[in-house]
Amino acid sequence: MTRPRVLLADDHTLLLDAFQKLLADECDVVGAVSDGRALLAAAMELRPDVIVADVMMPLLNGIDATRQVKRLLPDTRIIMLTMSEDPDLAAEAFRAGASGYLVKRSAASELLSAIREVMKRRSYVTSLMAKGLVGSMLDASESSQAARGLTLRQREVIQLVAEGHSMKEVAALLNVTPRTVAFHKYRVMEQLNLKSTAELIQFAVKHHII
Repeated sequence: MTRPRVLLADDHTLLLDAFQKLLADECDVVGAVSDGRALLAAAMELRPDVIVADVMMPLLNGIDATRQVKRLLPDTRIIMLTMSEDPDLAAEAFRAGASGYLVKRSAASELLSAIREVMKRRSYVTSLMAKGLVGSMLDASESSQAARGLTLRQREVIQLVAEGHSMKEVAALLNVTPRTVAFHKYRVMEQLNLKSTAELIQFAVKHHII
């Protein structure tokens, strides 16, 4: 089998270095980035076979980055990696288009197994998560439906605002005007019946947007 071309995305430098060493014998690591926006840029430039991405990254989280990558590069396979063992988060990753899901306490060899599986156009989920995943995939709670009803741009704005960026900073990152950022922020707050930026931040944390 052709050696997979892999792009790594994690905001922990030590983990990036460890992954590169782990994969060296079987994969060509074509790039390593530390935030979700850099991931999008690198994916478009490098067009890897597989992306291994942390769920919680600054500027754009891994799940929303996955949504955008799959829209632009539908053949790229994405494996999500996280500290969280929340089955709802795993379910959301697969809904976004991920092909694999691992937790960071999984055995190191699992990452190679996951890459082999997704290269065969199969899905991979760590055994640590499998039991709770099915129920979460079927979850239709009002709260989770509200989160899934947000647009990609709304989720981008929520994450950046919740991370503490100013309206001007968010506008520059998204290449829009501050007025547009404000429109999205207050439209989301209206949709979700949130009364303050603090409540918006709480919503972002609860739904793994940050």
